[in-house]
Amino acid sequence: MLLFISGLILFFAAHSISIVNVGWRDAMAERLGTAAWRGLYSLVSLAGLVLLIWGYGLTRSDPVILYTPPVWLFYVNFLLMLFVFPLFMSSLLPGRIKTAVKHPVFASVKIWAFAHLLTNGALADVLLFGCFLAWAVIGRISMRHRKNRPVPGFPESPVNDLLAVVFGLLLYLVFVMALHDWLIGVEVI
Repeated sequence: MLLFISGLILFFAAHSISIVNVGWRDAMAERLGTAAWRGLYSLVSLAGLVLLIWGYGLTRSDPVILYTPPVWLFYVNFLLMLFVFPLFMSSLLPGRIKTAVKHPVFASVKIWAFAHLLTNGALADVLLFGCFLAWAVIGRISMRHRKNRPVPGFPESPVNDLLAVVFGLLLYLVFVMALHDWLIGVEVI
């Protein structure tokens, strides 16, 4: 559990710098240079992610069960997850969806985390998905008080909404059919 908690702390510390102190983040990026700052940020994030994944895998061998969800919540999870990939794709393919949602990455993370909290009752699951949910909620709230950084992606177009939905749903199908089992080790269907 120590590796898992260390990974959570490191990963979310890196991903929360702009939420907590955007001025410090900007000053460090200016002082170190954009490329060096991005490199350092990426290394810390990657180290946190590796520890998080490794630690999470270790906790799954001896889980502490907090609750056992009813079977019908698995269907709710499937339904909620339909929105996750198209929302995420809309951040890269800006159109009316991105304009309406404003911050589709935060929205997709909130839905993903909530859906997984409904169907996973082990302590490590609650910590993992609960941290992601809390981070996305706090991050979205913080966007009201800070300048939105441009996200690399395609130029805004009404066609992008269709592309985001189509590619998002295709990615969802591939993830459900094969990638979830391969990457996470849990067969969805």
